[in-house]
Amino acid sequence: MKVKNLVPSIFSRILSGNRSEKAAVRRLMHEIQEAKTLAARSLILQLRTLGIVDRLQDCEFKVFSQFGDDGIIQYLIYHTNPSSPTFVEFGVENYREANTRFLLINDNWRGLVMDGSSDYIESIRRDDIYWRYDLTAACAFIDCDNIESLLEEHGFAGDAGDLGILSIDIDGNDYWVWDRINNVDPAIVIVEYNSVFGANRAVTVPYNPSFDRTAAHDSCLYWGCSVKALCQLAEKKGYAFVGCNSNGNNAYFVKKERLGALKVMTPEEGYVESRFRESRDPSGQLTFLSGSQRQQAIAGMSVVDVESGESIRVADL
Repeated sequence: MKVKNLVPSIFSRILSGNRSEKAAVRRLMHEIQEAKTLAARSLILQLRTLGIVDRLQDCEFKVFSQFGDDGIIQYLIYHTNPSSPTFVEFGVENYREANTRFLLINDNWRGLVMDGSSDYIESIRRDDIYWRYDLTAACAFIDCDNIESLLEEHGFAGDAGDLGILSIDIDGNDYWVWDRINNVDPAIVIVEYNSVFGANRAVTVPYNPSFDRTAAHDSCLYWGCSVKALCQLAEKKGYAFVGCNSNGNNAYFVKKERLGALKVMTPEEGYVESRFRESRDPSGQLTFLSGSQRQQAIAGMSVVDVESGESIRVADL
C-alpha cells in the first residue's frame, strides 16, 4: 500500500524536458537524497543508545519508507546483526518510497526489488541508484507459482538465500506468498497486514493468483490478511513476532535464533489499528471511512480462517 509522493511526480514531468534540465533535476534529487540520508545518521546513533525497547514504534523515523519503518529496520538490524547484508522487497512501485531504499543507500546493502508494473521497473532502472548501488529490479506479478523461481532466477535463493531482510507488500496474497517461500532464509521478515480484519482472528483473503484489490471490492479495503494469521505462519517458519509500525500496516518478524533480548509479542499485544482513510467509492473517489466503518463496508465478503480452513464472513470477525 503506497501513498502518492508529489515531489517525485513533479520531477518526473520536468525530466521530460531537455538534457540540461534533466541533468539539473537529477543533481537536485541526488542532493536531497544525500541530505536526508546524512540527517538520519544522528537518529541511528540515538537508536543505538536506547537498548531494548518495549514497542517498535519508539524507534521510528522516516527517510524513504512510507511511514516510520526506516527507524524500525535500523533498530532491528543493529540488534539481530544479520550475517548477509542483502534484501528482497516486492510491491515497491517506483521505489521512491520503500522499506529498503535507505538500507541500500545508507548501509550499502545488495538487493532485489520487484513490481508488477513495467513502467515502475523502468523508472527504477533509470534512477541513479541503479548504477551507484548493487540493486536488481525485476518486473513480475508475483504469485505462489512464480515467487521461488523468481528468487532463484535473480540470484537470491539457495546458497544466496541467506537474506538480511525479506519485505512483502503486494496488497492481496501476502500470506499465501510468504507461506510458499521456502528457498530463502531471511533474518528479518516484514509483511503488510490489513488491520481492518482486527487482531483476534487468523484470516486472509482466499488465494487468487490474479488478485487485484481494486477489482476485489469497490472500497479497496478487501485485501491481505490479519496480523494473527501472519503470527501463526511465522511460528511455523521459525520466526517470532516483535511488533508493528505505528501506522498499523507493517508487521515485523525475527528469526528465533537471532532474537537475543528483543521483546516478543502476541498478536493482541502487538496489533496496531491503522488510521489512514483510503476507502474508495465505485468511481474510485476517496470516501474516508474510518474505524469500524471500514469493516462494515466489506462485511459481506468472505475470508479464510487459516486455523480451521473454513470460510467466514468479515462481519463475523
